[in-house]
Amino acid sequence: MSITDGFWAPRREIVRTRSIPQQERQLRAKGQQFDALRLQWQPGDEHEPHIFWESDVAKWIEAASYVLAREYDTELDASVDEAIELLAGAQQEDGYLNVYFTVVRPGQRFTDLQDAHELYCAGHLIEAGVAHYDATGKTDLLDIVRKYADLIDREFGPGGVAEGGYDGHQEIELALVKLAKATGDEKYLRLAERLIDNRGAVPHYFDLERDRRGGVEGYWDHVFPDRPSKERWYKEYNQSHLPVREQTEVVGHAVRAMYMYTAMADLALHNGDASLRAACERLWDDLVSTKLYVTGGIGALHSNEGFGPAYFLPDADGYAETCAAIGLVFWAQRMALLTGDAKYVDVLERALYNGALSGASEDGTCYFYGNPLASEGDVTRSEWFGVACCPPNFARLVSSLEHYIYAVDDLGLTVNLYVAGQARFKHAGSTVTLTQSTDYPRGGDIDFTVNVAETTRFELRLRVPEWASNVDLRVNGDVVSAASENGYLLLDRAWSMGDQISLALQMRPVRLWADQRVAAARGRVALQRGPIVHCAEEVDNSAPVRSLAITREAEIRVEYDNATGLDQLVVPGVVETFAGAHLYSSIPPRVRPAEVRTVPYFSWANRGRGTMAVWLRESLAGD
Repeated sequence: MSITDGFWAPRREIVRTRSIPQQERQLRAKGQQFDALRLQWQPGDEHEPHIFWESDVAKWIEAASYVLAREYDTELDASVDEAIELLAGAQQEDGYLNVYFTVVRPGQRFTDLQDAHELYCAGHLIEAGVAHYDATGKTDLLDIVRKYADLIDREFGPGGVAEGGYDGHQEIELALVKLAKATGDEKYLRLAERLIDNRGAVPHYFDLERDRRGGVEGYWDHVFPDRPSKERWYKEYNQSHLPVREQTEVVGHAVRAMYMYTAMADLALHNGDASLRAACERLWDDLVSTKLYVTGGIGALHSNEGFGPAYFLPDADGYAETCAAIGLVFWAQRMALLTGDAKYVDVLERALYNGALSGASEDGTCYFYGNPLASEGDVTRSEWFGVACCPPNFARLVSSLEHYIYAVDDLGLTVNLYVAGQARFKHAGSTVTLTQSTDYPRGGDIDFTVNVAETTRFELRLRVPEWASNVDLRVNGDVVSAASENGYLLLDRAWSMGDQISLALQMRPVRLWADQRVAAARGRVALQRGPIVHCAEEVDNSAPVRSLAITREAEIRVEYDNATGLDQLVVPGVVETFAGAHLYSSIPPRVRPAEVRTVPYFSWANRGRGTMAVWLRESLAGD
C-alpha cells in the first residue's frame, strides 16, 4: 500500500528524515540506551540503566522497520542491524533480555512485577521483532524475541518462578497476539490469555517495605504512607483491582489501560470470547461518555498519568499523554475490527488528527509528553525526555499509518480513513487495486478508482464520519442509494476495470459544547471542521486568548493561511480588557469587537510562546 496525499505523506517523510535520525542520536548518546545494551555499567557508575530503556530502542526499531518496508535505506538498515546486534549481545543464554535486571539488580528477574517494566519492555521488543521481520524478511530480531517469549511462557506457566503472575505495565499481551500471527504458534496466544485472565484474579505480592528501602515504587510513599491505601490505589493504577471481565470503568494509568484493552479486544476477536467483548464495550462506553477530551486525548491527571473521576477533564492542568492518545488509536482500531462499527473509527480519527498528532513539532524533532487544552504560554515541546516513551511511539504510529486506513475480510474492503494513495488486496482469487484521491482533511471530496483484471463482486464499505452533515455518493457519475450499516455505506456489486466511486462529505465548521459537568468547558465552546479540532493561539489574535470570546450565532469562515499552509477558522467575537487597577474591580471590562482566529490544535506551539485555548468563552449575540 502507498500513501501519497498532501497531508500525511509530507509528515511521514519528516518522521523518516528528521524524527527517526534525531531519536537515534538520543539513543546513541553517551551512557544512554545503546551503551546500556553493552552491559558494561557497574554500581557506582553514572548513567544507571533505566527499567524501561529496551522499550525505547524497540519502538525506534519498529518505526524504522515500517519505513524500511516502504522505502529501503541502506544507512537506516545498517543502524537497525547494529541495534539488533546489541540486543543479541545483551540476551542471556536462557533468552532473558533486560539490562536493568542484568546489571543493576542481578538475580532479581521477575521478582518485581508491580512496576519494573520487564514484561512491558519485552512486549515492545516483540512488536519490534514482528515489524522488522514483516519489513525485511530477516529473522534475527524475531528469533531473539521468540527465545525471550518462550522463557516468559515457561516462567509464568505451571511450576515457573512467576506462575500466576502478570505485568504491572501492560503491553506484552497485545505483542504476543502479533507474535502468534507472525509465527503461527498459538502458545503465544495462550500466554496472552493467561496474563489477561490472571490480572485482578490473582493478587500481586505488594511489598511496601521493599519500596521504602528504595524499590521502584518508593517515590509514592509520601502520598500513601500506609500499605492498605497504597495497595488500593495501585491496583486501580494498573487495572488489577478486579478481574478484567468484571471491570466497568476506565481507571488508573491511561497507557497501561489502553494497551490492556487493545489485547482484550484482540483476544475477544480471535477466540470469539463474548464476555471479553462485553467488558471491552462497557469500558469503551465509560471512556467516551465521561473521560474523553474533545481532542481525543485521555488521562486527565498528572499524579497517576491517567484517569480521574467522571467528567473531570481540566484544560490547562490536564495531562493527556501523547502515548495515551496513541494507545486509544490502537484500541479503537481493534474495537472496529471486533464489532464492525464505525463509531470506534470516529474516535480513532479524533485521537489521530488531534491528541496524537499534536505530540510532535512540525519539524519532527521536538515532542509533547502531555497535551493540555489551554496554556498561559509556559508549555513548549522538548527534544527528549528522561522517560522517552512518547517520541518513538509517535514515530511508529505515523510510520505505520497504512495499517489503519483499510480493513479486509471475506466480504470485501472497508475504508476507515480517507487518505490518498493506493491499496491492493485479494478477493475471490482476484487482485483488486483501489486508488484513493482526496485532499482530506482539508476537504471532504474522496474519489476511488477500481483496478481489477476481471469483473469481481465484493462489498465496499465507506465510513460516514460522525461530523458529516450531508453525504453524496456516486458510482461512475450516477447518484446511488446505498444501504447504511453501523456507520458505513455499503456498495455490494460486481466491479469492473476503471469503475469510479465519488463520495462527498459536507465539511462545514461547527461549534461543540460539552456536558455541563465538564467544569473546564462550562460556558465555553470549541470549534471543529471535519476531524480537526481547533484552538486559538495568541500569535493569531490581538490579545491573550483568555480575553477572547466568540459570538454564538455568528458565521464561521474558513480561510487558508499561506504562512502556515493550514486552514484557519475565523469567527466574530470580542476582546475583553480588565479595567481595574487591582485584582478585583467594580468597573466592567472594556469590550471591543474582534475577529477570533483559530488553527488546528495539532499545530499549536510551533510559532513561539503564547497563550492558547481549545475551549473559548462564548459571547451571546447582542451582549
